[in-house]
Amino acid sequence: MTAQQQARWPRFTGDANPYGGGDPYADYRTADFPFTHHADLADRRLGAGVVAANDEFFAERENLLLPGRAEFDPERFGHKGKVMDGWETRRRRGASAEHPWPTADDHDWALIRLGAPGVVRGIVVDTAHFRGNHPQAVSVEATCVPGSPSPEELLADDVKWTTLVPRTPVGGHAANGFAVDVEQRVTHLRVNQHPDGGIARLRVYGEVVPDPKWLEVLGTFDVVALENGGRVEDASDRFYSPATNTIQPGRSRKMDDGWETRRRRDRGHDWIRYRLVARSLIRAIEIDTACLKGNSAGWASVSVRDGEDGAWTEALPPTRLQPDTAHRFVLPAPAVGTHARVDIFPDGGISRLRLFGSLTDEGAAHLAARHQELGG
Repeated sequence: MTAQQQARWPRFTGDANPYGGGDPYADYRTADFPFTHHADLADRRLGAGVVAANDEFFAERENLLLPGRAEFDPERFGHKGKVMDGWETRRRRGASAEHPWPTADDHDWALIRLGAPGVVRGIVVDTAHFRGNHPQAVSVEATCVPGSPSPEELLADDVKWTTLVPRTPVGGHAANGFAVDVEQRVTHLRVNQHPDGGIARLRVYGEVVPDPKWLEVLGTFDVVALENGGRVEDASDRFYSPATNTIQPGRSRKMDDGWETRRRRDRGHDWIRYRLVARSLIRAIEIDTACLKGNSAGWASVSVRDGEDGAWTEALPPTRLQPDTAHRFVLPAPAVGTHARVDIFPDGGISRLRLFGSLTDEGAAHLAARHQELGG
C-alpha cells in the first residue's frame, strides 16, 4: 500500500453531529479498506485480550475486542454517567492542578495481547457512537515478547516498541483505518489516545506467523488453521458470512459462525481456496457442518496444490455430507501441497475445515526462515 493509495481514503477527522434520533448508524462514516480481507489478529476467538489500561472510568477496556459492531442506547446511564459500548476514559486535566488543560504529551493507553502473533497489515480504530467524546488523535505501537508477559513486564524500560501508526487525528462516530507496512512479527500492541476519550472497537488485520518450534513439538496438527498460520486466499461467495470462519478455533456454536453462501439458481458450485501454513503432508480431513441444518452443503470435495503453479489434485472426492455433523476422513496416502481448496455442491455451507498433517522438511525450513526474518 503506497502513501498515494492510502491518501485516497476518506479521513474522518473532527466531531460527528450530535445524535438526533433514529438509526444511530445512519450518519456513521466508513470506507472500504483494502486490508480487511486479512484475519483479525485481535479476535477473541483466537485468544486476544486487553490486558491493561491506565484508565477506564466510563467504559471498560474489554469492550474494545467484542465481536460485532458497537451498540448505542441513548437512554442508558449509570452512576458514572452515560454507559458506552467501548473503552472510554475520564476527561484529562492538566498534569498538575496549576492549569486546566492537558499537556501535549498527555494520553491514555491500553495494552492488547494479540490472539495469534503475526504481521499487521492494517488497523481500524472504530469510534462508533463517540461523537464529541472521541480522542483527538491516536497512535499504535507494537512489540514482540515471547511467553505470557504481565502488564508490568510489557511496560518495562527494556521492552522495545515499534510505531505502526504515528500520532494521527481521528474522527468521531467513524471507522478510522490505517494501512501498516512494518514487516515485523508482533505479539502485543499499545493503543494510545491523545489526550483522552473513547474508542468503541479495535480491529487488527494481518497474517499469522506461528512459532516453528511449537509446531515442531506438536508434530501432527491442523495445517490450515488460522492460529497455525493458514489463511483464506479467495472464495466464490461471502454473502452470509466470511470464509475465514472455517479455519477459526473450536467448533461453530451458531449458524453465522461458519461459511454460508446464497442459494444458487444455476448448475455451478461454491468453493474456498486456502494457503497452508507451509508445504505440508496432509493425512486426514475433517469437514464440519455444525449448526448448519437446513442449509448445509450437500456434497464436498477437497483438492491440494503444490506450489503457486501446481495442478490441483483431488485428496477427497465429492462426498455426501450430513447436516450438523463432523465428517472425518483418513486419507489412503498423504497429500502434499502448499494450497488447498474445498468445493461444495451446489451451495450452502460448512462450519469448519480441518486438514491434519505435518510440515515437510522444505516447509519447516521455509517457516523457520520467515520467523527469523520477521524478528520472531
